[in-house]
Amino acid sequence: MTQKVIMGKKVGMTQIFAEDGKIIPVTVVETAPSVIVQIKDEATDGYKAIQLGFDVKKEKLANKAEKGHFAKADTAPTKVLKEFRVDDVSAYSLGQKFDLDQFEVGDIVDVTGTSKGKGFASTIKRWGFHRGPMGHGSKNHRRPASAGAKGPARIFKGKKSPGRYGGVKVTIQNLQIVKVIPENNALLIKGAIPGAKKSVVIVKNAVKA
Repeated sequence: MTQKVIMGKKVGMTQIFAEDGKIIPVTVVETAPSVIVQIKDEATDGYKAIQLGFDVKKEKLANKAEKGHFAKADTAPTKVLKEFRVDDVSAYSLGQKFDLDQFEVGDIVDVTGTSKGKGFASTIKRWGFHRGPMGHGSKNHRRPASAGAKGPARIFKGKKSPGRYGGVKVTIQNLQIVKVIPENNALLIKGAIPGAKKSVVIVKNAVKA
């Protein structure tokens, strides 16, 4: 089975009515055909993968190296390049396009995106810690409290601490495609997906257990 995959931009969330009258929360993803720019195999690269380009950009904005890379596939330069591992590269060809035709209503997919960046956050927001005593005299309302045992005199690796929150790669698995709208190049996916509005997301067929 060939890989089902397409890239798009998150538009936002809305809701639609099912045939039985139930409300279904959906995320709208605006897609565009993803083009195979490069095919990698074990002989030359040590692994099998296809490289897809998404979101065409003006040719004058591409440097000489980028123009040469895209010229090999006879495609226009794109803003986004992503690789996907495949079992058999012989099923693919340079310039091949992945569009909405490969998806149907009811398909189960995995969606990957970059979560919203929240900046620096303390342990309550970042890890769900409880507050300290809120009475008078307490100086530990929202502090992280003890960082570890006194004996080792160091903080163990993996300790939950304040730090950067969000802005990481996240994959939500086993989401259902509720509607495909070819005339608007849109996918309606049941539930929420990671990322801010207009952020790039990857939709691909779910990995079977």
